[in-house]
Amino acid sequence: MAGTWLWAFLLAVIVSYCSAEQQILQEEKTRGGVLRRFSTESAVQSVLAVAQEHDLDIWHATDAFVDVYFPPDAPFLPQELAQLRHTSTSISVNVPPLALSHSAWNISSLENTTFHDHYHPLSEVQSFIKQLAATYPNITRLVNLGLSAEGREMNGLTISTGAYNEGEEDEESGGRRKKKAPKKTPVAHDGEKLGFVIVGAQHAREWIATAASTYLAQAIVANSSEHYSLSKLLDHFDFHIIPMPNPDGYEYTWESDRYWYKNRQVIGPYTECVGLDMNRNWGYKWRPEATDNKQYRHLNSQAKPRVPTNPCSHWYPGTRPFESPEVNNIANWIATLPNVIAFVDLRSYGQMISSPYSYTCKRLPKDAEDQIEAALGASHAIKSVHGTEFKVGSLCSTLYPAYGNIVDWMYAREAIKYSYVAHLRDTGTYGFSLPEKWIRPTGEETGGMIQYIAKFIAKQAKRTF
Repeated sequence: MAGTWLWAFLLAVIVSYCSAEQQILQEEKTRGGVLRRFSTESAVQSVLAVAQEHDLDIWHATDAFVDVYFPPDAPFLPQELAQLRHTSTSISVNVPPLALSHSAWNISSLENTTFHDHYHPLSEVQSFIKQLAATYPNITRLVNLGLSAEGREMNGLTISTGAYNEGEEDEESGGRRKKKAPKKTPVAHDGEKLGFVIVGAQHAREWIATAASTYLAQAIVANSSEHYSLSKLLDHFDFHIIPMPNPDGYEYTWESDRYWYKNRQVIGPYTECVGLDMNRNWGYKWRPEATDNKQYRHLNSQAKPRVPTNPCSHWYPGTRPFESPEVNNIANWIATLPNVIAFVDLRSYGQMISSPYSYTCKRLPKDAEDQIEAALGASHAIKSVHGTEFKVGSLCSTLYPAYGNIVDWMYAREAIKYSYVAHLRDTGTYGFSLPEKWIRPTGEETGGMIQYIAKFIAKQAKRTF
């Protein structure tokens, strides 16, 4: 009898211990840190310099303020920052529960679907894209881009009302198989469609960018009678969308670290940290250091000379361009697409539409006038939807100089004239934790931006809707 009582007692202790462990793990997963905004205009460059030196997590930066995130286990503020005036906001980490069952999404209707009411884990995003392709088989084509660093499948979605190339059947999809792409030209010939590429969140924690990309995909296939449908754009454009360019990192933000930034590839056998910054791994003006220290020399006489970035840094660019398999897969696919004239990299946060270049503020593209004109019109189009205001400028001027950026590669190497980065909502109230109630409004105004840019380009090409 005593033995039975003892075993029951031990079992109760074990269950209680496991429950406590689970609770601790859940608290660790959901507790947030502090977001500090340094908004003294004269101190912005100083804050950036200190953040670079101490590898702090910069969430956003403009010419007027810098947002720096300090996780719960972060050390105290560096002395150089502690003496600067700043505001502090507690950031909570809320990983939402799984959404409704797939059957309840109703993806045949943009207005009535529930999918865009929630953020979704990787498996649900992939399921949504596959269901979208299955629902609209005559105008969509799902493309396997390759595998991520951890072996996950990367998908692209092409949406087109025209044949991929008449005469050849694709045995796998049952549709048309595109032949070898012709050499890119700035404007397609009469009767040929123009290409428009949209990429979701390269940085894993920027959930709203992934959510916006799936919204745009559905808006493009939606019936033209539906409000916010973009299907009319298919008269002149083929759309190529990569909703999940960083599947490993995105999955990690759901499972372990909500604010994870990089991909998840193993850098080397003797490197303690994992992952590189995909958006510093593109081949145009790539550098082994994250930024040019020369810009900070006048602020800090002890600034270090150029040295390779620490692999543990959020901004680690890798040891060579295209080291990231995800970046390499995306580049290879886009290189096969014909007549691409527009490219938008969706990001968060900051409410900005930015054109090349990222690597320098001293040089403007030869197409800068047309790029900025289209971007200014796009910002007005965004505002007309829900009143949200977006800044416009080159990426370097709206943020800071950074090498190896996707927008520089697409413009300078892929010759995509209208290449942009769109930082979506908001301006810092929620940072990367934009509430789910803003997903659909963000998608709607992002659709307004895409529509304006497409119509601007069509007008330049003397095409009418």
